[in-house]
Amino acid sequence: MFVGVDYYPEHWEKDMLDEDIQGIKGLGANAVRIGEFAWHIMEKKPGSYDFSFFDQVLEKLEKAGLKTVFGTPTATFPAWLAKEYPEILIHDENDRPMVFGGRRQYCFNSDIYLEYSLRLVKNLLQHYRDNNNIIVWQIDNEFGHEESDMCYCENCHKAFHSFLENKYKDIEKLNQIYGTVFWGQQYNNFDEIPMPVKTITTHNPSLKLDWARFRSVSLTDFAKKHIDLVRKLKGDHQKVTTNFAGGFFDKWFDHQKLAKELDFVSYDNYPVWGGLREPVHQARTALNLDFIRGLTGENFWILEQLMGAQGHDVIGYLPRPDQAKMWSYQAMAHGCSNFFYFRWRAMTKGAEQYCYGIVDHDNTYGRKYREAQEFFNDIKNYSGLFEESIISDVAVLYDHDNVWSWKTQTQSEAFDFSDEILRLYRPFYSMNINIDVVPQTAKLEKYKVIAVPVMKIIDEDLAKRLETFTKNGGTVIFSFRAGIKDKNNNINFKSTPPCSISELCGIVINESESLAHGKTVEIESSSGKSYSAAVWRDIITPRTAHTLYSYTDKFYSDKACITKNEYHKGSAYYIGAGTDEEVLVPIFEDILKEKNIDYIKSERNVEVYPRKYMDEDYLVITNHEGSKKRFNDIEIEPYQSLIIKK
Repeated sequence: MFVGVDYYPEHWEKDMLDEDIQGIKGLGANAVRIGEFAWHIMEKKPGSYDFSFFDQVLEKLEKAGLKTVFGTPTATFPAWLAKEYPEILIHDENDRPMVFGGRRQYCFNSDIYLEYSLRLVKNLLQHYRDNNNIIVWQIDNEFGHEESDMCYCENCHKAFHSFLENKYKDIEKLNQIYGTVFWGQQYNNFDEIPMPVKTITTHNPSLKLDWARFRSVSLTDFAKKHIDLVRKLKGDHQKVTTNFAGGFFDKWFDHQKLAKELDFVSYDNYPVWGGLREPVHQARTALNLDFIRGLTGENFWILEQLMGAQGHDVIGYLPRPDQAKMWSYQAMAHGCSNFFYFRWRAMTKGAEQYCYGIVDHDNTYGRKYREAQEFFNDIKNYSGLFEESIISDVAVLYDHDNVWSWKTQTQSEAFDFSDEILRLYRPFYSMNINIDVVPQTAKLEKYKVIAVPVMKIIDEDLAKRLETFTKNGGTVIFSFRAGIKDKNNNINFKSTPPCSISELCGIVINESESLAHGKTVEIESSSGKSYSAAVWRDIITPRTAHTLYSYTDKFYSDKACITKNEYHKGSAYYIGAGTDEEVLVPIFEDILKEKNIDYIKSERNVEVYPRKYMDEDYLVITNHEGSKKRFNDIEIEPYQSLIIKK
């Protein structure tokens, strides 16, 4: 197991190197990550490469017994490159170029940037391929983060035309699929097709989805060229990864397609960041960790985990004593096997001077140092446990095409995809079971229960796979707007929602309603319990399904909101509105009992995550609350974490 810190020796005077290395060793660390923003140090002038600074750093790290993850520094290019070739810069929707001064402001479709970045990486790898201290190459840094996956420059426009021509071959085929006859938008040639920049009203939905797919291809192709070069030149003892940033469903690329090019997946875990008054709910952090694990079905590394408060211009919430350490245990529970804190030392200059580290500006080894030290020294005792795979009976499915379709047409102003996937994840999370968050291409037969949140694009293949899964005894849970669209982002014709899954769910939906911010409707259970629902409602007519919850308003009191349909050996649930957790938990608990899936009851905000090792059961317990809690006969201090044998 590797545990360590993100270290930027280039930020400090050389005479601090020995002090820093001793301090890092004192944590119990055995590795550091370096280099990912240091292009200019390596190439101060075009074609003049100098790695002597990092030669000295690596020599000292090796003597201290600290292994190295080395980042290829292509996320921040030097000023001379931007000055010489301003066309490498991202353009915003108004065709204004981003200026030099931030990070990741390069266009993935710039041949010039690709040439210069690959040339740097080639020289870097040739210099260090035989360095035994470098164990991992990190490609670039947080691809697509901070809206760096979107560009509207002329290079991108031309590449988009090529993408469409390669996909459709014939312009008339595109016209037919897009339905460009609407508003008289027919094209004679592919080079007439616009990018979806600002226009009056809105652009064609099929065009917008193809643009999202094109953005994903642009990023992945760029990354793959770098990965392929590193893989070709690296030493046999060196692995290849890249660090994914959070906010997956707000990004314009398919994470799995990039993940499968790597030796292992890495993640930057920030349960709170600049501007947030409090951390995100622990279930959202858990979902993010399960998403990362689900990209390959294997354990992952964390290359950045905050220890101190974070912010560029605005600082976020200060993690309370032991809270950041508690998030570290939560990450390990959900599949992290190797772990790095961001960052070793807080910088006094530059854009991240308010990103606090293990050691802050006063150079004192205080509370955060002790917490990191305690975590490292404890977690290394469980390396075998956290190398074991996690086996789940429950999966939550997503599809990037579906996510992008929602992003371009939210239908309700209250809709947020991340909230909706969390809506079906969180009830299972509250019952302390292992959950996989996986793309819809995953093998379904390995699971007993599958949740399918707001999957409005369901093609024939997915519909058949879900039908087979249910026929064979599985339980599937859909939520609103399921199955209304095809893969071209067009609404299904001559098919009543939920279209291809209507028979599976035993329902039809003849009407639906968008519920804006603040708008709710009342729903009632068969036992008379009333709750409110928000965001959206499908007004369901059961066919073979039976009603669990119905609407109470006078026009639709005979219509269902939540249904269950027995289908061959399995069951299909349909949740037709944005319902609260208190509505879903009893339903989901019944599902777990019916499928003989073990679950663990705990106090609110106490997460109890089961793991197995050597045929023995373990529990990783994390108290997410700032007050004492109990689990069985164990008293848990505020933000305390425990690893116990069950």
